[in-house]
Amino acid sequence: MQALNHALFLWFNAPEQPPSWAVALAVLLAEHLIWALPLLLVTGWLLGREHIRQAMLAAALAAGLGLLLNQPIGLAWANPRPFVIGLGHTLIPHAADPSFPSDHLTLWWATAFGLLLQPGLRGWGAALALLGLPIAWARVYLGVHYPLDMAGALAMGGFSAWLSRRSMGWYMQPLYRAACRLHQACFGGLIARGWLRE
Repeated sequence: MQALNHALFLWFNAPEQPPSWAVALAVLLAEHLIWALPLLLVTGWLLGREHIRQAMLAAALAAGLGLLLNQPIGLAWANPRPFVIGLGHTLIPHAADPSFPSDHLTLWWATAFGLLLQPGLRGWGAALALLGLPIAWARVYLGVHYPLDMAGALAMGGFSAWLSRRSMGWYMQPLYRAACRLHQACFGGLIARGWLRE
């Protein structure tokens, strides 16, 4: 399996002298697009009605759960990143922590699947899930992950979203009430002026 993983990595990884446009695109996808997730979740919370806000909370919880579940996997199988073993070309700096599964893509896909499982937000979830594919390519192209790291992130993102959705009955109402209290405390002035939804 590891031989296949390495072979696939070398197929997707950047060549020795990659075109500048490809590197710029990959860096945008691999490092900067992740900031769309908190922007989406916060905007959905600030502007959405109750069911949208609850969907944002469930997606955020799925993302956090995915990252939490990744930690023991990384400890149990400390797979070195490609640059640690001198494989391929690495175009961005990265910590030499275990590569499997990708935390970056777990966060992305857990959020995407968390929204995909919510009625009324499936289009947003599907769009985010599909956008995870070029992000996965970029992480491999830039030399910080293997393709199987991406497959692991896809599985963990899906599992954590499913678990979050399945558990909503016991955590959503207390979490939602606490989040609403925090929202009121932080944005009471803007709510009073009618600029934000209560």
